Amino acid sequence: MTEKSKTKISSEDFRVPSGKKVKLNEWPTSVKPFCETKERYKDLLEEHVEELSSLQQLHYASNRYALLLIFQGLDAAGKDGAIRHVMSGVNPQGCEVFSFKQPSAEELEHDFLWRTTRHLPERGRIGMFNRSYYEEVLVVRVHPEILRSQGLSEELRNDKAIWEGRYRSIVDMEGHLHRNGTKIVKIFLHLSKEEQRKRFLERIDEPDKNWKFSLSDIHERKYWKQYVKAYEACLQATSTHHAPWYVVPADDKDNARLIVSRIVLDGLEGLKMSYPKTTAKQKAELESIRKQLQKK
Repeated sequence: MTEKSKTKISSEDFRVPSGKKVKLNEWPTSVKPFCETKERYKDLLEEHVEELSSLQQLHYASNRYALLLIFQGLDAAGKDGAIRHVMSGVNPQGCEVFSFKQPSAEELEHDFLWRTTRHLPERGRIGMFNRSYYEEVLVVRVHPEILRSQGLSEELRNDKAIWEGRYRSIVDMEGHLHRNGTKIVKIFLHLSKEEQRKRFLERIDEPDKNWKFSLSDIHERKYWKQYVKAYEACLQATSTHHAPWYVVPADDKDNARLIVSRIVLDGLEGLKMSYPKTTAKQKAELESIRKQLQKK
């Protein structure tokens, strides 16, 4: 038995049960490495990528479901790297990545779900949100002053009701998408404060990574405890049976990418997909074409 076949990663180990109270200090930011060497890690990730490529082809051909992958995490948690490595073997025709940062003036004139709803994946496609509508109950909750720029009336900005209302809107929307064929998988890359500090220093020390760093990153680090509380409340309120959250230990990038790839594979494998059946008419047409091609 090969090392690859012996390595077992269970996505259920990282799933947030529906209705469970979430305390992030009880969820690890690091677990024992799944692979003993870098070479074995690359082999296993390659195996996952090949499986994903095959499933994505079936998903595209079946054209019955859409898959929405949501990546959330604090700065330097590894969202970009996870998407890049895990989805490296997927046909670009069948997937799209959208990154959501500060909303535009036009987006602020609509409800908080509008800008992301426009980019939901079609049937047969995989859509990836690098940050998402969840920013509206995370960064906006940590910085409630942002609400003033969203054109909401004072009544709607009632701190006692707005967050529960937004959680309810999100859960209702995700339930609607699920009932209409969109599979939603939500991944929170769980990074420790110490590991974030190390990665920030790397971005400063390595010229090729300077572009990734800004003063705003350090500014947001001051609100670490507030972000932890916001994530805890969010995960607890919005992890459902049909749209679960997965808390992925992110201190070890290699481990995190293996876990993420396993979660994505399980999401696709759970869909009832098949290649379209060839009809009698299509078979007759194909036989006619065969005869034409066989002529010299």
